[in-house]
Amino acid sequence: MLAFSKDITLKEPRHPQEDKDAKLKDYMDYQRKLNNIQIAYNALKHGKTRLEENLQACRKNRRDPSEFLEKEFPFSCRFAEAKTLLLMLKKLINGQNAPRQWYKMNAYYYTLVYDCLKNFIAYYNGLVQESSEKANDYTVAQGQEIDFNDWVYLFFPDLDFHIGQDLGYKQYPFAKRNQAIEEELEKELQKGRPREEALKSAQKKFEIDDSSVKVLMEEKISHKDLELFYTAMDNPIYEFLTHKKGGSWDSIEGETLMDQTYTMGSQLKVTVWKKRKKKE
Repeated sequence: MLAFSKDITLKEPRHPQEDKDAKLKDYMDYQRKLNNIQIAYNALKHGKTRLEENLQACRKNRRDPSEFLEKEFPFSCRFAEAKTLLLMLKKLINGQNAPRQWYKMNAYYYTLVYDCLKNFIAYYNGLVQESSEKANDYTVAQGQEIDFNDWVYLFFPDLDFHIGQDLGYKQYPFAKRNQAIEEELEKELQKGRPREEALKSAQKKFEIDDSSVKVLMEEKISHKDLELFYTAMDNPIYEFLTHKKGGSWDSIEGETLMDQTYTMGSQLKVTVWKKRKKKE
């Protein structure tokens, strides 16, 4: 199973305060309808199928797949060719289908998963909006639309890999961190420092992952970075998220980090993202 920043195997999540907060209750009801294992799997499968079909068509018609890659894999095509992306997708799908191990992803893999998720969720939501029977073929969200922004917020550790790239909008709550890093980079670049040195300086200040720096430098993925390291499913890698805290200025008595995550998620879904939709 792929080890995202949160446990995608968690079913029927509950929040201790949801019965006292109607908006939080709506948000948790939405979360309980999601099959996150299947969302991740179908996103990867959709991406792999689309890539295989395009490569086959390109070979037949002697076309360059670069235009397709830039459209379907705008971030991950910067560091890998089509055949390498296909290999990565196969590794991700195999990892997702392994029930006894957690497979850890680096920034290269998170970038590819991001591209696949965005494409698949847009495709699936389109089927739901059209009331297409094909939507029923996917056991991902009980026939309702999936909030891509919310899924990324919950299950990605950061979005450092897209710093300096225009997403068309900011994804919260990563926006503040990304902006701070971008400002630090710009400050160092204005001093005349090479981009690599500026990134290394920002890496120390913001504790940016090594693989994220490589992605930002658009370094081609190496054989070493193609490895997916794993640990036994029995290892409690998410235990810190469910540890109940004592009351403090930023938490409620008995609240967990997961509770705090859902609370913020409900607030963002109601305010930030709905305002963005209205603007669009």
